[in-house]
Amino acid sequence: MAKSKKFVYFFGGGKADGNESMKNLLGGKGANLAEMAGHPKLRLPVPPGFTITTEVCAHYYKNAKKYPKELDGQLKAALGRIEKLLGKNFGDSSDPLLVSVRSGARKSMPGMMETVLNVGLTAATIPGLIRETGGNERFVYDAYRRLIMMYADVVMEKAAGIEPADDMGIRKQLDRMLGERKKKKGVKLDTDLSAADLKELCEQFKKKIKEVLGKSFPDDAMEQLWGGIGAVFSSWQGKRAIAYRRIENIPDIWGTAVNVQAMVFGNMGADSATGVAFTRNPGNGDAHFYGEYLINAQGEDVVAGIRTPAPINENSASEHNRQEATLADKMPAAYKQLFDIQKRLEKHYRDMQDIEFTIEKGRLFMLQCRVGKRNGPAAVKMAFDMYKEGLITKEMAVTRVTPSQLDELLHPIVDPAAEKTVKVLAKGLPAGPGGATGQVVFTAAAAVEWAKEGKAVVLAREETNPEDVDGMSSSVAILTARGGMTSHAALVARGWGKCCIVGCSSLHIDAAAKTITVGGETIKEGDWLTLNGTKGYVYSGRLPMVDASKENQILSDYLAISDKVRKLGVRTNADTPDDAARARSLGAEGIGLFRIEHMFYGKGSDEALFLLRKMIVSKTLEERKKALDELFPFMKKDIKGTLEAMAGHPVTIRLIDPPLHEFVPHQAEKIRELSEALGISVEALEKRASSLRESNPMMGHRGVRLGVTYPEITETQARAIIEAAAELAKDGKSVKPEIMIPVTCAVEEIEHQREIIERVYKDALAKYGLKKLELLVGTMIEIPRAALMAESIAGPAEFFSFGTNDLTQMSFGFSRDDIGAFMPAYIEKGILKYDPFQTLDQTGVGELIKIAIARGRKARKNLKIGICGEHGGDPESVKFCHRVGMNYVSCSPFRVPIARLAAAQVVVEDAAKKKKK
Repeated sequence: MAKSKKFVYFFGGGKADGNESMKNLLGGKGANLAEMAGHPKLRLPVPPGFTITTEVCAHYYKNAKKYPKELDGQLKAALGRIEKLLGKNFGDSSDPLLVSVRSGARKSMPGMMETVLNVGLTAATIPGLIRETGGNERFVYDAYRRLIMMYADVVMEKAAGIEPADDMGIRKQLDRMLGERKKKKGVKLDTDLSAADLKELCEQFKKKIKEVLGKSFPDDAMEQLWGGIGAVFSSWQGKRAIAYRRIENIPDIWGTAVNVQAMVFGNMGADSATGVAFTRNPGNGDAHFYGEYLINAQGEDVVAGIRTPAPINENSASEHNRQEATLADKMPAAYKQLFDIQKRLEKHYRDMQDIEFTIEKGRLFMLQCRVGKRNGPAAVKMAFDMYKEGLITKEMAVTRVTPSQLDELLHPIVDPAAEKTVKVLAKGLPAGPGGATGQVVFTAAAAVEWAKEGKAVVLAREETNPEDVDGMSSSVAILTARGGMTSHAALVARGWGKCCIVGCSSLHIDAAAKTITVGGETIKEGDWLTLNGTKGYVYSGRLPMVDASKENQILSDYLAISDKVRKLGVRTNADTPDDAARARSLGAEGIGLFRIEHMFYGKGSDEALFLLRKMIVSKTLEERKKALDELFPFMKKDIKGTLEAMAGHPVTIRLIDPPLHEFVPHQAEKIRELSEALGISVEALEKRASSLRESNPMMGHRGVRLGVTYPEITETQARAIIEAAAELAKDGKSVKPEIMIPVTCAVEEIEHQREIIERVYKDALAKYGLKKLELLVGTMIEIPRAALMAESIAGPAEFFSFGTNDLTQMSFGFSRDDIGAFMPAYIEKGILKYDPFQTLDQTGVGELIKIAIARGRKARKNLKIGICGEHGGDPESVKFCHRVGMNYVSCSPFRVPIARLAAAQVVVEDAAKKKKK
């Protein structure tokens, strides 16, 4: 006879059917209860119980909310084992056993699913429990009213699919009745109500339930138990749980387990208590036992906020509860046992634990342990401290911090407590992390002017363009109604680590009227806005910020651990010596993208930009060469400063890429000034500028095409790069310039440009009396054809750098600045899993990259390969780059720490997969 499938796993009495490794089957809570109860090195005081597996949840939803036929018998057998251990019987009138019914997914989802306590209290069992507790009638009716309130809410309303009007949910109605009773009695706390009050309330509750829900509260212990189990399974598809899974990327198919456990009571009087504790402080990472508790309470009271919990010890005291007696003082024996257990648990799990406990008449019970959630600064400190303590290895340390937690240390953030008190005004794409608050302005000029007066400003634009850079730099945050995650505003803001929200389409930004209208509200120039760039939320008014960057030394120390593990290099995208220095301080090992054209915008760039514009609108070779000669010293100065700042680390310098029309001025004053310098009329200048405009500039006269049509432009740039490097080398400084030719699609383009560069190189060696200068010439792979032609391109190209922003754009046929109109719908409807401009599309674009790498290295075995698009700072994309054999990734300075961490995490993940196989 075939053995029936096991759906119920027992734990208790120093034994357990499962263990911590069975989280997929038993859920996190069930696996940890089994571990605490049954592991030979633990065997903690865990009330006995059993776990119904996640497989039952899957069966429940596949079979119209019906259970496997074996479940009933297995559940009754497990219930019998609890009864035997405790000498109590479920539903028994003389000495009743009560149980709790709780959820437990494989990944913690705190507060997202349902719990029912005190299951088994009925008219038949209440007298027996009163007798067994020495006549403690108040305790029994307090437990009963809790069961009624929870059961009516969780089982009879939510699990039944009833959606009441606002404030008319059964729980809220019962809470109001409880409040009215306390008011009538002149008391503030539930604990101040008498047994008679509670007994009367229970009867009133049952009447109200029948009136509102049309059903009677069940008076049968077994009916209550099955009702609770069904409600927990149903809560997996509750609104809260679904929303949380979307945020945390938890698959719907996982399902939840159900844990049924013998009740222990923290509400039996002054010698009973319940609490939540952490083996280290989850707020700052300090290695102190930290927690809160309530005397004469059940677990829900601690998190409900009805009563102010007291600190378990002095390290847990705050200004809100310092006057309360600590658990260490109030119940020293139980506290000492709890302290010893938390030490054992942290050593056993080798991570900070979040634990729930109950003390019943002086006796300690452990109800749960799980890896504790923590904020970014705490996560970094704990990982570093545990590594130094020898509790974890360096490989374990790098997996203990998520990229989003690391991001918290790099930017100020909006105070989470303040955020909870206000309504979101608008939502957009979170382009630049952190938080900022400032007065709204609508032009770059206003931003500069207001900032000079010492004002914090938020620059609001329909969309930004390169001429806005000064205003963007002067602003504390940038807000646009249009644009995607790789739009101009997003790219610039991320590069600076500046708070930015783009594509906020619900905003109507009227720059002329200096107003923003949204949802009937009008924001005027000078009004305060607060932006949460990590979430993409905009708030009206001024919210406080929290400085999250105080742990920078610990951050540096922690990232040094990840550097010992990773194999992938990490560079930065930087365009000025200041950017380069900032990136070096964050651990960048070179520059993977220095964009020459960026030196023409920003502080102190007016003269250089003017000369560039002269060159662009030149009509003759003579005019153009003259303008280039004037421009040359500006180019060389910036490049030299950047090479020097990188102190011998490689610097990849991309030749001018954007279409020339982007640099032509639009302001009347600038146009007049340029026409006078060229000795032509404004009309003639406008005619020249008009001739530069293109129907599709992204695919027009840009990049290498400029160098082919105007070789003198390539020659001047090459001379600025090579002579800057030669002067530094002559002074005995180490330099590693790399010239990158952009927007190539054919080997002939690179050969043409390389010939110019090699001629300039030879001239520079002769000019500076050098025998050799370290220099690489390579190309940016950003056109699908270039990826396919990689074998021939690798002949003259010594390195490839994938420009994945454009490669993604050309592969998908999406305009990256216009995706806001459809990308949210694509993701919501499952057409795409994520925005391909944020996380690299590994199946399509990734396949092109793999082809290019294989073909390129076939022609040149030592071909150096990197990535310099925005994907270089995205953790999942960084992991892909490691797996396909790239040498480095390059990202904006403030993403460098995240790339360093992700590059270490992928090594650990891949090693674990290999070991598992």
